[in-house]
Amino acid sequence: MFPEPPTSGPPPTDGPPDSSRISQGPVPPWALATIVLVSGLFAFSCCFCLYRRRCRRRSGKKIQAQAQLHLQEVKELGRSYIDKVQPEVEELDPALPGPGQQVAEKHDLGRLQYSLDYDFQSGQLLVGILQAEGLAALDLGGSSDPYVSVYLLPDKRRRYETKVHRQTLNPHFGENFAFKVPYVELGGRVLVMAVYDFDRFSRNDAIGEVRVPMSSVDLGRPVLAWRELQAAPREEVNPYVKVHLLQGGKKVRKKKTTIKKNTLNPYYNEAFSFEVPCDQVQKVQVELTVLDYDKLGKNEAIGRVAVGAAVGGAGLRHWADMLANPRRPIAQWHSLRSPDRVRPPPAP
Repeated sequence: MFPEPPTSGPPPTDGPPDSSRISQGPVPPWALATIVLVSGLFAFSCCFCLYRRRCRRRSGKKIQAQAQLHLQEVKELGRSYIDKVQPEVEELDPALPGPGQQVAEKHDLGRLQYSLDYDFQSGQLLVGILQAEGLAALDLGGSSDPYVSVYLLPDKRRRYETKVHRQTLNPHFGENFAFKVPYVELGGRVLVMAVYDFDRFSRNDAIGEVRVPMSSVDLGRPVLAWRELQAAPREEVNPYVKVHLLQGGKKVRKKKTTIKKNTLNPYYNEAFSFEVPCDQVQKVQVELTVLDYDKLGKNEAIGRVAVGAAVGGAGLRHWADMLANPRRPIAQWHSLRSPDRVRPPPAP
């Protein structure tokens, strides 16, 4: 007997089927469309990014070239202004007088006539304010509205004032005042007679004053004297600066500094900026006004400075230096002008 031959067919297996033997069907159409769409979007994004990067480079170079062109125009404009600057009167050296010329006399403040006497029975110092002549003119019309304030230092609170005399430089006062002071204390007192120009709408301006130390006066008999007025000591103020940008003679922007208390030499170190197109530089001016802050009354203007193309003098020189050196701060001292001075005409 012979053994039976093995039967044909795949042997039974217990493990997973071979993946190489699994038949793969065709790819669906939607899968192909998705692959093509994603590939197209990726390629388009890459091209768009490259294009924008190239455009930015071109626009940056163009903006930089325009900025350099504007800076160059501003520099040339500043150099052209420098050639037109004329020195101001204060900057000119005083010319020596010629053979036929006389040296101008020093301007004085005027003089004051007064009388002094002491009443030993009542213990009073009698002060008479008689008249003044040749007073300095502080009003625009070439005159003043003078009056006299009288007090005995160190007491400033007890003051007497004469009547105000309108529009005259040679007022006749003829007024008398009495200070009740023991004779033994007069030696340490100083009589002050200060002449002021009355101003209805702002602070009264000091014309000058006469100071008489009572220790130097012999009150054994009445005293009648003329004395030259001396410049009054300047009182401390609370200054701040108001900055205006003017275009066509009109104020279009304004800014101001902080207030510095009780000083005649304020230090600010503050900066402000105004946006002005390059083509408008010749049509604007900057006006700086120094004011004295008053908590109760009106702030009084001390002086004014203008800087711009239509100003002239130091104001034009500063403007020209600024234009000739773009992006660089230019510092310069200016002399304050009267706040009532007419502003420069608007640039054409």
